[in-house]
Amino acid sequence: MSSARDIDDYQRAYAASDFEPTQALMRKRMLLELLARWQPRRLLEVGCGSDPLFAHYRDFDRFCVVEPGAGFAQQATATADGDARVHVVQAFMEDAAGVLAAERFDCILLSGLLHEVPDCQPLLAAVASLCGPDTRVHVNVPNARSLHRLLALEMGLITELHELSANQRSLQQPRTFDLDILGELCRRCGFEVQESGSYFVKPFTHRQMAQLQGVGLLDERMLSGLYGLERHVPGLGSEIFVNLRCTAPRPA
Repeated sequence: MSSARDIDDYQRAYAASDFEPTQALMRKRMLLELLARWQPRRLLEVGCGSDPLFAHYRDFDRFCVVEPGAGFAQQATATADGDARVHVVQAFMEDAAGVLAAERFDCILLSGLLHEVPDCQPLLAAVASLCGPDTRVHVNVPNARSLHRLLALEMGLITELHELSANQRSLQQPRTFDLDILGELCRRCGFEVQESGSYFVKPFTHRQMAQLQGVGLLDERMLSGLYGLERHVPGLGSEIFVNLRCTAPRPA
């Protein structure tokens, strides 16, 4: 997304996506489990979408948000409700890095983002410029080798695993990632991969999952089971993640 029109189109497509709100809940669950383990005090969320993480993770001293979408940024500001610990910047990360140069972050989150930007390297370079020796960076994206894409391949619905789906095109997602591709990109951009994996097994497409929800078959208990199922079929979750350290951080 490289223009205001692209961002507006994305916000409309996101709002209309049938299963994406549920997928976002599973992503939020994973992030909150991660933060409970890391317990960071000073955080940066790059691209908060419609539900900024500071609304759910409250044990922080400073929480900065960089969000290029005007609607999402305004919503984040309203959600902060005057909390002086929260700083919302409406900008692309490449432009916001200078504004945030004085900040010191324990944790930087790029959740559901890298697969949507035209060029990942300037964004990752901007993130690296804000990393100190102790900064942890988390990245998650959809998984090209997820169970539902493997099923689509075997059914003949796609010809290869990195082919863009109709839902991905509507959400302006120009690329797909697997763990090898994601890890290599991050290493080229000056990061060391410390942890990686996948989460939330999604057997079917977004539309099919929404249909199962609509008839009551896909309930909260089953969603929780699908979230936990990944430990039995590692790597087949609907989304993948890497946890990173910058190899050339700025001085503490």
